[in-house]
Amino acid sequence: MKKISLTLILLAISTFTFAQSFKFGPKVGVNVSNYTSGNIESDALVGFHLGGLLNFGVGEHFSIQPEVLFSTQGAKVDNGIKAEKYKTSYVTVPVMLKLKTTGGLYIEAGPQVSFKTGEDIPDQTIDHFSKNLDLALGAGIGYQSSIGLGIGARYIAGLSKVGDFSGKNIDPDFKNSVIQVSLFWAIPVVK
Repeated sequence: MKKISLTLILLAISTFTFAQSFKFGPKVGVNVSNYTSGNIESDALVGFHLGGLLNFGVGEHFSIQPEVLFSTQGAKVDNGIKAEKYKTSYVTVPVMLKLKTTGGLYIEAGPQVSFKTGEDIPDQTIDHFSKNLDLALGAGIGYQSSIGLGIGARYIAGLSKVGDFSGKNIDPDFKNSVIQVSLFWAIPVVK
């Protein structure tokens, strides 16, 4: 974890050095999450995310945007009797590479590292439901106005297995899958 943190800090410093513009601001939105792979029977769960972003512009159309978000995700898991909400809270750190048109439309893609901050699991026989670290890739589209107000949609596909338990009839080899819809304001500091 120290190597990942050091890498992110070095990336931010080197990006800031070469940035031609700099923006920062708040971000908030809705998550629709579920589990994929494994043998888990689940349905989508609605959660939220909120936090902040930094945007380092390199040229007129390209930027690097690291974010720090608090995010709730999980799924409604069918236990044979009813579907119960399995929720996990994370501090997520996505680093998106953004390509923006002159009109404000953009596409983005990049890695995301998530650190578990808590979990709310109704099955009391499971001590640790999810791992402390989750790796993912994200991609999205959106629109950002000339004053920095924007809306975006992003899909985040988990790369690492979520489950951190054994001895149940659920295979712990499932991954997070999240659709995010966000509102944000990238406030220009340096143009």
